[in-house]
Amino acid sequence: MELSQSIKAKIKAWEGCRLTAYRCPSGVLTIGYGHTGPDVIPGKQISREEADALFEADIERFAASVAPMVDGVGLRPCQFDALVSLAYNIGAGAFYRSTLLNMVRANPDDQAIRREFESWVYGNGRKLAGLVARRIEEANHYFGHL
Repeated sequence: MELSQSIKAKIKAWEGCRLTAYRCPSGVLTIGYGHTGPDVIPGKQISREEADALFEADIERFAASVAPMVDGVGLRPCQFDALVSLAYNIGAGAFYRSTLLNMVRANPDDQAIRREFESWVYGNGRKLAGLVARRIEEANHYFGHL
């Protein structure tokens, strides 16, 4: 399933773009639009074009990892978009182990899924206002309120 340009733009806005490596609220070295990994080292700097390229590669990798997790569920594109956005932010492993994924697999239209989105709002044990807002918007996107 293809990701919409709408969700890509939203993820970029939620992540923000920083061209110098920094530690996110969870303490992970990050650069660009939320890119992490062994290539991100303290003091690293990239261009906007490199940030865009990293984002495209990362988001496609996350879409490819989420797709088999929901194979056969019959998701609408907006639902897939929102799940990839969540996985991009919390990591594919955490998404795979989540109650939210289990609920989606059982009934992708269950309204209780909204509450599960809204439970992923903590970084280093602290509730983060930015994540609260993001999860509300992701849940709205999931349920077709684009």
